[in-house]
This record gives sequence, C-alpha cells and structure tokens, in this order.
Amino acid sequence: MRYRLTFVAGLALGYVLGTRAGRERYEQLRKSAREIAQNPAVRNTVESASQQGREVAGKAFHTVSEKMGDRMPDSVADRVRSLRERGQGPGEDDWGTSNT
Repeated sequence: MRYRLTFVAGLALGYVLGTRAGRERYEQLRKSAREIAQNPAVRNTVESASQQGREVAGKAFHTVSEKMGDRMPDSVADRVRSLRERGQGPGEDDWGTSNT
C-alpha cells in the first residue's frame, strides 16, 4: 500500500509540474508564432504564394474544363470561381498584403 501511495503522489506531482512547464512553453510558442505571423515579410510571402496558387488553380481549371467540356462538376467550378473572386478583393494594407 505504501508503494502505491508513493507512486500516486509522484504521479500527481509530475502531472502538476509537467502541466505548469507545458503551459509556459505553450505560451512561448504561441507568442513566437504571433510575432512571425505579424511580420510584414512573412505576410508578403504568404500572400504571394496564395496568389500564385490561385493563378495555377485557374490555369489548371481552364485546361481541365477544355478537355472535359460540360462534364466538369458544378461543385468544382463553383469552388474555383470563389477562389478567384476571393483573391481580387480590395482588402490590401500598406504593405500590399491582404488583411485575411
């Protein structure tokens, strides 16, 4: 019985200390991620990559729709159309990136 009690006490102490250290580390990572995400260079790179992705998706859709004709599912056509429209909004900030 004494060994079980010692084991449970050690387990409880380890849990408490581990969660406290884990929370602090989590907060550090969260702060770092927020700082990186707010960096203008990172935001410009993300916006540039997403714009290129939209362009490639549009070209791929055009190529596939030429080959498939009317057999293109409406759900695919609607999704590509919405992606194109989303990338053409006026929501840019001073750095030339969108506010999304």
